[in-house]
Amino acid sequence: MIPQIQSLVVEEKKWMDAEEALDCIALGQSLPGVIAVNLATYVGYRQRGVAGAVWATLGITLPAFLSIIIALLLLGYIGDNQFVNGAFIGIKAAVCGLIVVTAVRLLKQMVGGSKAKLVFSILMAAGSLLAVGIFGVTAILVIVIGIILGILFYVLVTSKEVAK
Repeated sequence: MIPQIQSLVVEEKKWMDAEEALDCIALGQSLPGVIAVNLATYVGYRQRGVAGAVWATLGITLPAFLSIIIALLLLGYIGDNQFVNGAFIGIKAAVCGLIVVTAVRLLKQMVGGSKAKLVFSILMAAGSLLAVGIFGVTAILVIVIGIILGILFYVLVTSKEVAK
């Protein structure tokens, strides 16, 4: 959903620029809930206030809600079907690919040509992966540490680049 939302909001509708969309994605990812809903709510609010936030939230959640209800009803009848199980294997693989594509796109936008930002971003991503995936650190702690390290990085490195 992130690449689709970003493409629609930034490239097609031009409701915000790429940097603001990236900030929105980062904030939406750190808040509880589904990121697509967080992003849609933010964009809806930005475009049409509270009513826009409500309609955008309904617009992104209602189709998924109805699809899940229909899928549950159907899976009750065909849940042990080998073709359905095979389809889910394909869906899982496709979702993994979409997540990787999204991560690469976000990294390209975030870096913006600075080698220091690139190295910092790669180290932060790798450190987060290790902390959560290998050592079992909670995502909230990783986000808080990321905030602190990001501020330190900005103060020590990025602000000096901007001053030049």
